[in-house]
Amino acid sequence: MQSNHVSAIIAAGGSGSRLGADTPKQLLEIGGRTILQLSVQAFAAHPRVTEVVVALPAALVGEPFPWLVPSGKTRVVTGGARRQDSVAAAFDAARADAEIVLVHDAARPFVSADLIDRCIDAARTHGAAIAATPVSDTVKQVVPDGAGYVVAGTIPRDAIFLAQTPQAFRRDVLARAIALGRSGTDATDEASLAELAGDPVSVVEGHSDNVKITTAADLEGARQRHAGATHMDRVGTGYDLHRLVEGRALILGGITIPSEKGALGHSDADVICHALTDAALGAACLGDIGRHFPDTDPRWKDASSTELLRHAVSMIREAGFDIANADVVVILERPKIAPHLEVIRANLAAVLAIDLDKLSVKGKTNEGVDAVGRGEAIAAHAVALLRHS
Repeated sequence: MQSNHVSAIIAAGGSGSRLGADTPKQLLEIGGRTILQLSVQAFAAHPRVTEVVVALPAALVGEPFPWLVPSGKTRVVTGGARRQDSVAAAFDAARADAEIVLVHDAARPFVSADLIDRCIDAARTHGAAIAATPVSDTVKQVVPDGAGYVVAGTIPRDAIFLAQTPQAFRRDVLARAIALGRSGTDATDEASLAELAGDPVSVVEGHSDNVKITTAADLEGARQRHAGATHMDRVGTGYDLHRLVEGRALILGGITIPSEKGALGHSDADVICHALTDAALGAACLGDIGRHFPDTDPRWKDASSTELLRHAVSMIREAGFDIANADVVVILERPKIAPHLEVIRANLAAVLAIDLDKLSVKGKTNEGVDAVGRGEAIAAHAVALLRHS
């Protein structure tokens, strides 16, 4: 049976000597968080990644990084002398039932959730895939000529791509690549080893923002970029609708409301929590409630939606965001929810870990129009504003 598990390996075993800093490169900070932390959190917060294995230099393995295991997804191994040795050590520690294994350089802290998704999908289809960007400049092949170089030829631009990470592999493909590396073959990355092992590697278009921090200039540019990004708020919207039926409790914002009918759903069908969860996840570009808590999964049968919302808030924080404020509109013909709004707000504010004056919940009717207006359904709209923490 096919496994849905995805392991992510973060290669952070080097010292970053080319950057010229006294501190290991991966521990230098961008906007108050280390390069390593930003890279690890991008994968730890991703809904399709089951685990994150971080290969660190031996001197750092025992360091207490409190952010490294906030979700229980991450663990650390000792890296090796070469990048491929570090990846091999992490591969040995990764779960054996993972269908896909991602390999990412810790020095690329701005990888997006969308790029991770596309690499996973491409590896599942083709066996191996790398993120890469096409070149825009004319490419010249040169040869040495005394103290300088002369052009030996022009290489067609459409045949040249610049490799990035993540690189993604079906487990058996990466296993062959690592075995080849252990047999004595040197390579700059696992995709090269896979090529040498005879496995084709597909290309997923990367992104110019997915920069690798190698030099002091790279670090300064990354800090400037992050400083600009921290001034940008992130807004997400959410919507949920459920049928109303007899024999179900009506739960809104974690509070049971006296009613002849309740919302029908796989979980407790709390439309406020569902809409808020989608709004917050959407603002952080972390997918939606259906991806994280599908109604096909028996774990979420009759689950408390406030716990789902609490889990989403934890993921958002791992991705580097705080909830600044949220606004919810509940559309329900009856019963009237005005008498319960303050209790609902207080309960939700605690789940969101925000002050009460940063959360608004309003009740509306649909004036007798459509299924909601006829009392056959309940709906909710939500907006969430996130800021970089």
